[in-house]
Amino acid sequence: MDRDASFRAFVDAHQRPLMRLAYLLTGDVHLAEDLLQSVLVRMIGRWPKLRHIDNLDAYARRTMVNQHISWRRRRGSGEVPSAEPPDRGHSPEDSAVLRIVLRQALMLLTPKQRAVLVLRFYEDRTERDVADLLGCSVGTVKSQTHHALARLRALAPELAPKLPVLDDPARSEGARR
Repeated sequence: MDRDASFRAFVDAHQRPLMRLAYLLTGDVHLAEDLLQSVLVRMIGRWPKLRHIDNLDAYARRTMVNQHISWRRRRGSGEVPSAEPPDRGHSPEDSAVLRIVLRQALMLLTPKQRAVLVLRFYEDRTERDVADLLGCSVGTVKSQTHHALARLRALAPELAPKLPVLDDPARSEGARR
């Protein structure tokens, strides 16, 4: 299989899940397309070396997360402070509204916190998998998850009942001693 054919095969097999990850990281279809394109352009330039990697999907995901974080650093936050909280004229049980609230709250998290939550809970990956993808320790994944969930609860209290409650085995062990 020649270089172009093997790259096309990779893209055909992984484009949809990578696009979904890009959208969840950016919260915008157009930025997600740009992010995915940027990652794929970087990969094709290095394809002769990359195609021998065992887990190209993990490599692409990690590259995407790193690229997104790099973009966010350069662009800064699009957050605009407001003197008054937004009007919440809806029923908290409305699932469409909850999805919108969740999306807005996710966009206020740091890129790393958002990446950890998306990888852990949307893609249902283990803490070890997320740590490997992000190039950090399992402890970092745990603390980022804890802080991100706490921030989501503060930003959107109506989501609190739907958010996972994490057990902290380190605290439980310390309490038993």
